[in-house]
Amino acid sequence: MSDTKPRRIGAFAAFALLLAAGGAAGGWWYAHRDADTASGDDADLEASLASAGINGKERAAIEGLVRSYILEHPEVLPEAMERLQQREAAAQIGPMRGALETPFPGAVMGNPDGKVTLVEFTDFACTYCRQSVKTLDALIAKNPDLRVVVRELPIIAPESAPAARMALAAAAQGKYPAYHKAMFEGARPSDASITAAATAAGLDLASARTFAARPDVEEELKRNLQLARQLGINGTPAWVIGEQLVHGAVPQEDLQAAIDAARKS
Repeated sequence: MSDTKPRRIGAFAAFALLLAAGGAAGGWWYAHRDADTASGDDADLEASLASAGINGKERAAIEGLVRSYILEHPEVLPEAMERLQQREAAAQIGPMRGALETPFPGAVMGNPDGKVTLVEFTDFACTYCRQSVKTLDALIAKNPDLRVVVRELPIIAPESAPAARMALAAAAQGKYPAYHKAMFEGARPSDASITAAATAAGLDLASARTFAARPDVEEELKRNLQLARQLGINGTPAWVIGEQLVHGAVPQEDLQAAIDAARKS
């Protein structure tokens, strides 16, 4: 008996710390689940506790320990929520990876044959996307094995869609990077700025305009919107790298860390 009790207490402490680490995320999920899900989950929890040999009194002690830990260390809550969001993102990304990393033909920057793929959802009317161009250029320069798949997500302004269609036309002519750069270096999307960027990129304008009106171009934009919705992306830029989903114009080092993690995996 003297042997068993310390191990039991150790198990309680480990269980409590695990609950504390996931406390915020678990609490949010618990509050938002529906009644049917709640009853099923409660039954599963009771079964799990019973199989671990934890009775009602012991459970109450564990819950008290968790509560005390969270009150004393509230800094774990944002970390727990972030970890939960990353786990959910990883679970979503896995089944979608093939679709996410298969570009519209030509809509690729960096090394087209690179072993590490970064997916960017972008909008030419997005100020933060414009700010991220230098970051992306630096990442491409630093990582010769980096393949950047760009998914046009024209959601900010009415003029975003024509600019995105022309981008796909530029991709078809093998001049996507040049058009992408010219658009973000120029004025906000408009008929004039789109024409200027296409001219600077060396596009055959007549052919590009015909291509931009094709149904498969419109289908690509719809596909990108659907992928974004599935991932919970509601703004640009957004990045998918490995199992990570990153929102916004984040520092270069954050994206580099994600690239390094994807390369290792």
